[in-house]
Amino acid sequence: MRVLFVCLGNICRSPSAHAVLRAKTQHLGWTVDSAGTGGWHVGDPPDPRAVTEAEARGYPMADLRARQFSRADFDQFDLILAMDRSNLRDIMALRPDGATATVALFLDHALGTNRDIPDPYYTGGFAEVFQMIETGAEALVRRGA
Repeated sequence: MRVLFVCLGNICRSPSAHAVLRAKTQHLGWTVDSAGTGGWHVGDPPDPRAVTEAEARGYPMADLRARQFSRADFDQFDLILAMDRSNLRDIMALRPDGATATVALFLDHALGTNRDIPDPYYTGGFAEVFQMIETGAEALVRRGA
């Protein structure tokens, strides 16, 4: 299984989900990555607040670096999961004809709850975001993505 998480800048939500699912699937051989629809932070490490929360929960993520989502990702991944509806619209706008990757809202795909994961970059709430991500990631693993 090849899973890509996508948010806006790839420094808070999607790398957090990347780190959580990577840890939960290391024994399964899944490929997990993350990207942002915007390119402002390309090459940057995750937000220090996300790193602090991740490490407190046992998920290393300081090694991750932001990158921008591209059309090539549709060929590289089986499952592309957007962190919110705005990200989902941006992803779908780039989707090439014939792309076979499943594209969905993360929590909707994982839990059947049509909910966005809020962006903690502006509002804080990293603990709440991680709780949502952990719950979604556990559901993905249980169902085999």
